[in-house]
Amino acid sequence: MALRFLAEDPWERLAAIRERVPNICLQMLLRGRNAVGYTPYPDDVVQAFVAEAAATGVDIFRVFDALNDIEQMRPAIDAVLEAGAVAEGTLCYTGDLVDPAERIYTLDYYLRLAEQLVAAGAHVLAIKDMAGLLRPTAARVLVAALRKNFDAPVHVHTHDTAGGQLATLIAAAEAGADAVDAASAPLSGGTSQPNLSALVAATDHTPRATGISLAALSAMEPYWEAVRDLYAPFEAGLRAPTGAVYRHEIPGGQLTNLRQQAIALGLGAKWSQVQECYALANDLLGKPIKVTPTSKVVGDLALFIAGGDIDVAVLREHPERYDLPASVLGYLAGDLGTPPAGFAEPFRERALAGRQPSAPVTDLDPHDAAALRVDGPGRRETLSRLLFPGPWNDYTAAVAAYGNSATVPTEEFFYGLTPGQPVTITVEPGVEVIVELNDVGEPDDAGMRTLYLRVNGQPRPVSVRDTSIATVSKEARRADPGDPAQIPAGLPGLVTYTVAVGDEVRKGDRLATIEAMKMEAAVTSPHAGTVTELLHSSGVSVEVGDLLLVVTPVPVPS
Repeated sequence: MALRFLAEDPWERLAAIRERVPNICLQMLLRGRNAVGYTPYPDDVVQAFVAEAAATGVDIFRVFDALNDIEQMRPAIDAVLEAGAVAEGTLCYTGDLVDPAERIYTLDYYLRLAEQLVAAGAHVLAIKDMAGLLRPTAARVLVAALRKNFDAPVHVHTHDTAGGQLATLIAAAEAGADAVDAASAPLSGGTSQPNLSALVAATDHTPRATGISLAALSAMEPYWEAVRDLYAPFEAGLRAPTGAVYRHEIPGGQLTNLRQQAIALGLGAKWSQVQECYALANDLLGKPIKVTPTSKVVGDLALFIAGGDIDVAVLREHPERYDLPASVLGYLAGDLGTPPAGFAEPFRERALAGRQPSAPVTDLDPHDAAALRVDGPGRRETLSRLLFPGPWNDYTAAVAAYGNSATVPTEEFFYGLTPGQPVTITVEPGVEVIVELNDVGEPDDAGMRTLYLRVNGQPRPVSVRDTSIATVSKEARRADPGDPAQIPAGLPGLVTYTVAVGDEVRKGDRLATIEAMKMEAAVTSPHAGTVTELLHSSGVSVEVGDLLLVVTPVPVPS
């Protein structure tokens, strides 16, 4: 969030929070070997990240693996223990353990996982219910069993997408849960956590009373209401609870991001279809536990299906015909581990036929390895670059162009200056800059406008490009479905070619990569042949069905 959307250094933000609230425990999520990224990283990266996060201010690490694989969590738990912090071992929840038809995610399954987490050294057992599927009866059964069999405290986390999770938290508390997660009223409900005020009121005058003042919570609500208004464009568009979550099982933390991805890919008007495609993608992949990064895998496949209007019945039988997103191929190749129920076959075997997905990087560059061993800014920068290379590049470019924008108030950062309304920016304690926009000039032929500003009372004109001005571009050439030599784009995004005109390629060779909104897919050759035409330059944006390149097939001997 800090790098991608706010152009801020997340380490500086963490340090600032720690300085201002020194007596409150700070907790973060840690995706096992995936750290805070989407693919497994070398253990050195995970260890360095935990050490730096603990030194900067994190007290509690909620360690989880999307497939509940203890071996994927163990390096992270070991790193937390070595840093002297609190390790929460996590049971990622899915399904319905009280359903008699449940065969995989049963009570025995979760108890075996909890036993492994305790043996690995976890101080706390956390139930992580990202989609809000944990029903009150199941919560009561699971929490009671964990408290009976283990000495570790139990912490329950759920999302309120369906609107009934306050009942789940109360049931968990009555069964012996030691802690539950809730959100301030203006930020609660929907894809967020249940309402904290409602939880406090529900438990007042009971043995599980929180001791939190309802009046104090209410006094803070106007502030959080104003904050929510500022971030309204990033919301999931969920205006009311929905029981559809029990079908599509989209995690609350993903639903917002998935909608933004859909909008960026031109699928905003098809949001209902995207949700249905998520359910279909979930079924194709064997209904894995959906937590980052496996939820991203399902989401990428859903966007691929919706964006390309893919016939799911054909995809199910012949996945080898499609250039599936890289995350999907990596998952099917076992990059994230093996799901508890195993892979969906024969879908997996057919999808990987003739393909060799790039394996996750397991070796560090010697310079990076050395930087990770040294405390300080160098280690932070190296970690940010290794974990989020794209957002890190965008962040450094923004800093080079604009300096430190973290001091700009949120409203002006997102929505710009309002003419005639001065804005005070606190650069550092005791140093303030007053900026006022007086007028906006007309655009020139290059789309540049002059902004007439006053900075601390002094006039300062600034020239900026008006990105809202439409540019004229020639219509893209579309691929002819009847010509096998014409290779189309399977999803919208930025194309990067990996071949040149004249190159000879084999069937299945990578020709290009298309990337959009954290989703990447390789474009492969459907036959052996020679690249005879490239329709674009690398870095150009393409739409589904645009002609990317021409691969003339090798003539078949008569």
